[in-house]
Amino acid sequence: MSTWELEPEIESYYERGGERERLTRNARGRLEFARTQDVLRRKLPGKHLDLLDVGGATGIHAKWLAEDGHRVTLIDPVASQVEIAGALPGVTAVVGDARELPWDDASFDAVLLMGPLYHLTDREQRVRAVAEARRCARPGGIVAAATINRSAGWNDWLLSMSHGIDRGLNAEDSMRILREGDLRHFEQDMFTTAYLHHPGEVASEFADAGLPGAAQYAVQGFPGYVPDLEKLIDDEAAREHLMEGLRVIEAEPSLLGASNHLLTIATIPA
Repeated sequence: MSTWELEPEIESYYERGGERERLTRNARGRLEFARTQDVLRRKLPGKHLDLLDVGGATGIHAKWLAEDGHRVTLIDPVASQVEIAGALPGVTAVVGDARELPWDDASFDAVLLMGPLYHLTDREQRVRAVAEARRCARPGGIVAAATINRSAGWNDWLLSMSHGIDRGLNAEDSMRILREGDLRHFEQDMFTTAYLHHPGEVASEFADAGLPGAAQYAVQGFPGYVPDLEKLIDDEAAREHLMEGLRVIEAEPSLLGASNHLLTIATIPA
């Protein structure tokens, strides 16, 4: 059993269940989901792997990874989410914390942190989570982590304002988040306590965890803010053009921070 505790407001947010449909209920979520799948499928080190999905929630990624033929183990601190994930075919799910993984060294071919770094607001704890992932990954395997970019909160506020939607975030708070990356909202529908990164910060945290030189990929890129994104996502030809273009610009350093989300991926030395 982990000695770490999840902040009550974070646990409460995920217990409400809204995140279960976040990647499927609208165009922005579907683009994030499709791009995450696309990048990971290209970067995973082979087929029929032993994968660890850290902070995997109800198994939105574990499900397709298992369907792709991988052996998936999921760990999450929210027991109700683990119960849902554990019912998925091919997925083993346990309650636990990213900062204290209950597996031996080199147990998995890939360790995925698709959410834990969002909610660890202390840098030392984020480095610890990445170091734990590195410890559990085999030589030649990968550690992949999703983070929210510093500009995301401000962009969300601008989009909401342009559509006349009150997201419970005022202009002053949006600018503080843009400058500091510290999102603290306990009673609202936008999100919960989180840390928003600059891309270079994530690379530095990986390096301090023993994974220097990690590659970084913009998930949605700036096209994620295109108005009427549904028209691109739901049209097959337009969607393929969008995906192809995002593959071209995904690793362009000057554009990494213009995406809502970032994937940082490091290979474990053989």
